[in-house]
Amino acid sequence: MTTKIKSFSKLAVSLSLILAISACSGGNNMNSSVTSEALQSESDPVAFYVNQTGFLPHQQKHIVIRSSQPVTFDVIHTATGKTVLQGTTSAPAYWDLADQTVAIADVSSLVEPGLYRLSVGAEDYTTFRVSAERLNALHDATIKAYYYNRAGIALDPAFAGKWHREAGHPDTKVINLNQPEQSIVSAKGWYDAGDYNKYIVNSGISTYTLMRAYLDFPGFYAERRWNIPESTNQQPDLLDEISWNLDWMLTMQDKDGGVFHKLTTLNFAPAVMPAQANAQRYVVSKGTAASLNFAAVMATAARVYPQHKNTYLSAAEKAWQWAQRNPAKPYTNEANVNTGEYGDSSFTDEFAWAASELYLTTGEPGYLNQIEQNLGAPATPGWSDTMGLAYLSLLSEQGQKTLSGQRYDSLRSGFLEYADSLVKTSQDSPFRIAMSARDFVWGSNGVAMNHAMVLASAYRLTSQESYRHAFTGLVDYVLGKNPLGYSYITGFGQRSPHFIHHRQSQADGVAEPVPGWLAGGPQNGHQDNCHYESSLPATSYKDNWCSYSTNEVTINWNAPLVYSLAALLEQKIQ
Repeated sequence: MTTKIKSFSKLAVSLSLILAISACSGGNNMNSSVTSEALQSESDPVAFYVNQTGFLPHQQKHIVIRSSQPVTFDVIHTATGKTVLQGTTSAPAYWDLADQTVAIADVSSLVEPGLYRLSVGAEDYTTFRVSAERLNALHDATIKAYYYNRAGIALDPAFAGKWHREAGHPDTKVINLNQPEQSIVSAKGWYDAGDYNKYIVNSGISTYTLMRAYLDFPGFYAERRWNIPESTNQQPDLLDEISWNLDWMLTMQDKDGGVFHKLTTLNFAPAVMPAQANAQRYVVSKGTAASLNFAAVMATAARVYPQHKNTYLSAAEKAWQWAQRNPAKPYTNEANVNTGEYGDSSFTDEFAWAASELYLTTGEPGYLNQIEQNLGAPATPGWSDTMGLAYLSLLSEQGQKTLSGQRYDSLRSGFLEYADSLVKTSQDSPFRIAMSARDFVWGSNGVAMNHAMVLASAYRLTSQESYRHAFTGLVDYVLGKNPLGYSYITGFGQRSPHFIHHRQSQADGVAEPVPGWLAGGPQNGHQDNCHYESSLPATSYKDNWCSYSTNEVTINWNAPLVYSLAALLEQKIQ
């Protein structure tokens, strides 16, 4: 990567990648084999956009049909050959962000698992599944992607299958760029994205989001395994995976409590495997954003890992104290550093988030005062705007127990008002997705999944169906219900990315990319040198290594996808 910034045709279904995921991933619910499911031919005039992995039995199920007029449709259960549903689509609507006019076929009444065929004529049809099994396999692949991105460890074929590799970046001698006579040991952690560097602010929001999933759905994760080296121990696999990154984050704290912004080479590595990327690595300056982000994550970890509470809480408090002494120290790349900056000059959101986590962990009133001073309006989370993370924690079950009733109710009201605005966007959208023009930025699919996490949280608070529908519609969107007909997750769906901007996938000699990664998604900023066929926000995407602005993968986009799939599969949502 180069910077860090805030109609189906007839396709051959790729069995090999899905079967390979199943073979190497193991664990429960990992059978993700695919049957041959015919799609319309290139010459057909009708295009269908549908979730290509599968709907849960009782979720809302929308299929988007590209048409300028309402059309009638029939649905056949392929196993029995019986027509199980007939209907007429919604009135067509035009979406200027994609230059498409589409209508909605609502097939929500179909709850029996199986393969279905929706037809709008003798030749125009698509297929879809009702299947919890396939969504379970998808969830496990999206969290296992973190294992594939571990630094400092060889990936054994027993766990990684065809994507096994040698260890890279032990990081046993990382030089302090600003004090070259000093070095630190900074092992473990996850590679951030398509590159091999490790960045605190992006790592932090990713780690928190995965911990949020565990805190919100502990029963779902208690016995869940996806075949990683730690799967035989007594700890849930999710906590094992998170620990790999927490161990690295702890090494990034300096003796004075401040946290180095990132661990990086001076330039991005070429497209080689980790073991061949041998340039010297450095830690850079400390900054307010990194220190507060670190404080928030460690304070959360103190609740998630009670056996390590003292270690995590002590680190969090030291980072908080450093930020109090350095409340406005932004990070900018040093003159000779040309990797992702993750620059941020506004820290109110980080202060609010860190104070929220420290207050929930300690109950100390001083942190509550900091929340009241810094908490702004709710927003969808992102690495540069963490205000929404404070709301997710403060409105959790622990937040409800810790905050006064009046204060909690006020936060809840503001949060639901924001969620209502996302619902309205979804209901007004021709594709029934909570995505507006401002959301099609670098990592638009990550924005979609963070919206989904907000909406899933609103549903958990209220059991209100409108939140559920808007949330599941966004999951459907990244799985194929979008104007390009892409399932944006590697290894899943009839049309998924094969040439992601991910150095391991580019250099490993394996035809299929590492599975379970969410591609960044469409946006028309065109910050790379790739050629795009479309300049429209919702269709400007290219499945090509060159397109790091639309086809890179990152840990912070996968994290809300993991959360959203867990929320979808967790019993309360089903």
